[in-house]
Amino acid sequence: MSAPERIPPRSVTTTRTPAELLAKGELTVRGRIQEASNAALYCTVSYEGQEAACVYKPVAGERPLWDFPDGTLAEREVAAYEVSEATGWGLVPPTVLREGPYGEGMCQLWIDAVADDGDGLLALVDSEEPGPGWKAIAFAEVGEGKTALLVHADDERLRRLAVLDAVINNADRKGGHLLPGDQGRLYGIDHGVTFNAENKLRTLLWGWAGEPLTPEAVEVLTGLKSALAPGGALAVRLAELVTGDELEATRVRVDALLSSGRHPEPSGEWPSIPWPPV
Repeated sequence: MSAPERIPPRSVTTTRTPAELLAKGELTVRGRIQEASNAALYCTVSYEGQEAACVYKPVAGERPLWDFPDGTLAEREVAAYEVSEATGWGLVPPTVLREGPYGEGMCQLWIDAVADDGDGLLALVDSEEPGPGWKAIAFAEVGEGKTALLVHADDERLRRLAVLDAVINNADRKGGHLLPGDQGRLYGIDHGVTFNAENKLRTLLWGWAGEPLTPEAVEVLTGLKSALAPGGALAVRLAELVTGDELEATRVRVDALLSSGRHPEPSGEWPSIPWPPV
């Protein structure tokens, strides 16, 4: 299929939540997202006069991963959304698991990225230290034997996302997975390689490594601890999407964050930055 053509939404005659629309609406495939490593289809979803653009990733189009042998990418994408919703931060676009034209898959509301305010979220600087308002990630080769410092913004939205990634054990937080939305919102996408029982955190958001968590983050993590307890609403939902070991590991990660009171640091046992980084 050709690259997707943007489809404007039709007028709305009834009001449904995005999750309802995604779960119950009729999916129409409009094109394939060519740069995706697994099958990702750009679609519209229509229900009771309401229409929106979305991404549909069928399980049948997933490539097996030796280090994620259990479950599916689609289930983990939905699990990441459920945890995001439980935080109250709304960092992951509405995402559901449903049947589609090519079988069961993940369906996620399409986010049209907008130009971010200021100087953006990521940058390469010709300096040994980040400037005001920036956090250092690592030095990167930029060709001809030269290096530059890769930095990310000291932005509370990114900091919240760093906490979420630590909880879900995101093994692939790249720059291209950060989508600034309308009204100052920031979304993270592509959460298929998450929730592993082993420590696999790989991210560009290391700027706060070792720093104390914000009071807001501690409050959110305390809420997650309760929701993840056996019988808790989030625990019950995640049990449908990840393995028992992965659920227990999620509880352990939340406990560890609360115990340390700090953002995690690279373990040294696993590459800490995804490749390619963007």
